[in-house]
Amino acid sequence: MTDSPIRTRTSQRRTTEAVESSESSERSTVRCPECDGRLVNDAEHGETVCEDCGLVVDEGEIDRGPEWRAFDSAEKDEKSRVGAPTTNMMHDQGLSTNIGWQDKDAYGKALSSRQRQKMQRLRTWNERFRTRDSKERNLKQALGEIDRMASALGLPKNVRETASVIYRRALEDDLLPGRSIEGVATASLYAAARQAGTPRSLDEIAAVSRVEKDEIARTYRYVIRELGLEVKPADPESYVPRFASDLDLSDETERRARGLLKTAKETGVHSGKSPVGLAAAAVYAAALLTNEKVTQNDVSEVANISEVTIRNRYHELLEAEEGALA
Repeated sequence: MTDSPIRTRTSQRRTTEAVESSESSERSTVRCPECDGRLVNDAEHGETVCEDCGLVVDEGEIDRGPEWRAFDSAEKDEKSRVGAPTTNMMHDQGLSTNIGWQDKDAYGKALSSRQRQKMQRLRTWNERFRTRDSKERNLKQALGEIDRMASALGLPKNVRETASVIYRRALEDDLLPGRSIEGVATASLYAAARQAGTPRSLDEIAAVSRVEKDEIARTYRYVIRELGLEVKPADPESYVPRFASDLDLSDETERRARGLLKTAKETGVHSGKSPVGLAAAAVYAAALLTNEKVTQNDVSEVANISEVTIRNRYHELLEAEEGALA
């Protein structure tokens, strides 16, 4: 009977000590250890300082906010994001859910026969919801074609994005009736490559496309006219780095080829000539001038142009160079 009040007083004392210790620890975290002043957080410098004496109590704090800045609520809503960024290279702009094809759970274990059937039904319905109408199915097929051709041609991501935007505009403006999806997709990629300064010749485009060269050229002219795209004539110099890289030529040869093309522009030799043929001839001529072993056949295979064209343009470039030096 005498032990009960003793235990009660002991537990009360322990509770009081715990409360006092928590209060003292809390006070120590919000009060300056030097002057007992109030501590404030300096978010700009990532420090905790005393408001009275200026003592830096803690520094190097982690900024858990976003890496961007916003100056009003509208800008904050616009910049806030969750998940992967949207992209025009996917028909749904990358906002849909994909169900994996592996019949395994999160731990890597194989699903049962019943679960596999269920997942297959979910994949089927998910695919149907992603492409609800003919317009979305059209867009999905076209963007897949653009990505395939761009990969085969080694074009960068920005060209694929631009080509996707051009195709979307053509679809919205109802330019596809009477033309194939592959033709408009190829024309969009050809236009995007020229706009980005990484052009590919019609022969190179046709080699990876499922439509003929004449149809690509015809559709390309129609698309840029109807959409009002500003596409400058292809510059022969833009082909030189790729040709020189494929032929494993030196930087000096590449500079010499650029010099030959600049002289041709100044003298007007380039007018009415194929930019691919001029670039190939300039690379071949520059290689000879710098004593690098390159045959006309090698350049012809890289540039996808005939040796006759290279020979004709080669003599014209050298004549223009001699005329400029005379």
